Amino acid sequence: MPWYSPASAGRRLTRVLQLLVRKFGSAVGRGHVIRPGDKLTGGRARSHSPASSLGCRRRSEPQASTKPRTGRMESPHLDSMPQDLSEALKEATKEVHTQAENAEFMRNFQKGQVTRKGFKLVMASLFHIYEALEEEIERNKENPVFTPLYFPEELHRKASLEQDLAFWYGPRWQEAIPYTPAMRRYVQRLHEVGRTEPELLVAHAYTRYLGDLSGGQVLKKIAQKALDLPSSGEGLAFFTFPNIASATKFKQLYRSRMNSLEMTPEVRQRVIEEAKTAFLLNIQLFNELQEWLTRKVGDQSPSQEPGLRQREGSRVQDATPIETPRGKSQLNVLSQAPLVRWVLTLSFLVATVAMGLYAM
Repeated sequence: MPWYSPASAGRRLTRVLQLLVRKFGSAVGRGHVIRPGDKLTGGRARSHSPASSLGCRRRSEPQASTKPRTGRMESPHLDSMPQDLSEALKEATKEVHTQAENAEFMRNFQKGQVTRKGFKLVMASLFHIYEALEEEIERNKENPVFTPLYFPEELHRKASLEQDLAFWYGPRWQEAIPYTPAMRRYVQRLHEVGRTEPELLVAHAYTRYLGDLSGGQVLKKIAQKALDLPSSGEGLAFFTFPNIASATKFKQLYRSRMNSLEMTPEVRQRVIEEAKTAFLLNIQLFNELQEWLTRKVGDQSPSQEPGLRQREGSRVQDATPIETPRGKSQLNVLSQAPLVRWVLTLSFLVATVAMGLYAM
């Protein structure tokens, strides 16, 4: 009997379908969502998380407790975190921190590929962010959930940014600086936190100020060289902390103050999630800045684009969702339906080839 006979082709088709069902059936049958980057192993899809692909260490799973069970439900996720809040924040934000560093805008900046137009956009966005952050810090400076971290003379950046914006945009800089949708979202979140959940301000202060004292100093040197700025530091006052003699020692003090804050495990977890949200807001801002730089707008500056100066009552909405403190990041996934369609399509192709060989 020739190998391309109808019976032979039918048996081959049956074997192919059996292999496909055995390979994918368990994932589809249990409703397992297959995510981009998953490795199909014949059973459940094994997820290659962004953390592993980006080189971040994954926290090991907590061991089962040998203590007798009680009536209260335990939270392994909270128990497995470092005791110090500063260490917990550092560990929990590793992945999203790396994503922020790898945003196209930041990659170009770190390579020295920064233009005056791009740097002016950065300084404008920082002004809006720090104006809102420091307004809420002043509102809550006597609130015990934030008081230990109140360092206005050492850290506050608004006055320095006003000097820089006068250098970059001129004396009427307040009328010239842009106010984009991503900046607006960031500002709105800061005001929301300061007015309704002031304990979460810790996450934003940690993300911004300690970052400025660390990576911000590297960016200062890059900008000074790439933009051929004067050695006197004009246009870069934001990156200078005249009241901090040692950045290393001050960061140690700041972390110790963070670790002294009293908070319940639930509040602690919300602070950690808010820190992730802060990084995601920065990522959206970087992506928007890169889009503005690559968009062909002719001689029209960003501040002249329609809708950018509507700070109050703006109806501009962004279709890209952000991760909220209690939410999960929205990922594109492949559902069961596309997988089933793929299997059926492959089956049809196999049958078509088999019939074509038989007709030869």
